Amino acid sequence: MSTSMKVALAQISPVWLERDATLQKVMESIRQAGREKAQLIVFGEALVPGYPFWVELTDGARFESADQKALYACYSENAVDVERGGLEALCQSAADQEIAVYCGVIEKSVRRGGFSVYASLVYISAQGVIESVHRKLMPTHEERLVWSTGDGHGLRVHDLAGFRVGGLNCWENWMPLPRAALYGQGENVHVAVWPGSLRNTEDITRFIARESRSYVISVSGFLSKDQVPDRVPSAALIRKNAPEVLANGGSCVAAPDGSWVLAPQTGSEGMYFAELSLDAVRRERHSFDAAGHYARPDVTHLEVNRKRQSTVEFDD
Repeated sequence: MSTSMKVALAQISPVWLERDATLQKVMESIRQAGREKAQLIVFGEALVPGYPFWVELTDGARFESADQKALYACYSENAVDVERGGLEALCQSAADQEIAVYCGVIEKSVRRGGFSVYASLVYISAQGVIESVHRKLMPTHEERLVWSTGDGHGLRVHDLAGFRVGGLNCWENWMPLPRAALYGQGENVHVAVWPGSLRNTEDITRFIARESRSYVISVSGFLSKDQVPDRVPSAALIRKNAPEVLANGGSCVAAPDGSWVLAPQTGSEGMYFAELSLDAVRRERHSFDAAGHYARPDVTHLEVNRKRQSTVEFDD
């Protein structure tokens, strides 16, 4: 029997650096996707409360800068404390619409002091349960001035409508071993989330699809400089130095043979839908299956540490 799944790609803008207002936009998108009977909705990287575009626009590497401290304090304040229930309303929205959610959030953790932040990809089931929180393994370039490094705890896949879905953040999609960790768990729908750029999604989306013989869903955000709110520290300077569009989208879906199901969408916010068929995965796995008949675990295999990292352990 053919198994299919309808997915929604929410290419939306954050209310930049405002957590609660952005979460309201996310939940409205979930309701819209629910009305369309989608079974999975995906949002871009760091969408809640937004990507740290300010770093490269405001001399972000300057040591002991009052401007950078103020921006980081705003960012940390608006990060999501998942462990303390910061996504409860989002979970309830997913359950109400009976739709699974992948959403990029900036996460803070009281177990790591409560002020450092991580670029995390959260998976919420259609029952409204958080099943994984994947902290980006390695921030890229200027991101390292803001985001902490993650760990392997969230390298997990999830059963959904007959498929197995997994996901990675932005440039860690280029990392062969994290991809292999998901392939080895039976992933056949790969979610790649991005802050928003056609240059990031137009090649790698189809490449990963060809490598994995899986569907690949790339979802980006959108942000123009006139969407930088006045309440953000150094807002005028950020707008002065920013291009007209900081994130131009690029959301797309590739089939397991590398062809486009949905070509990259750019230039505006939008909600896009695609239908996935498990039969397409079966056909493409005939010749190549990276974790199946084409693997040689007797020659090469991967070991993954999925322990959530901490600075302290207690023997009570």
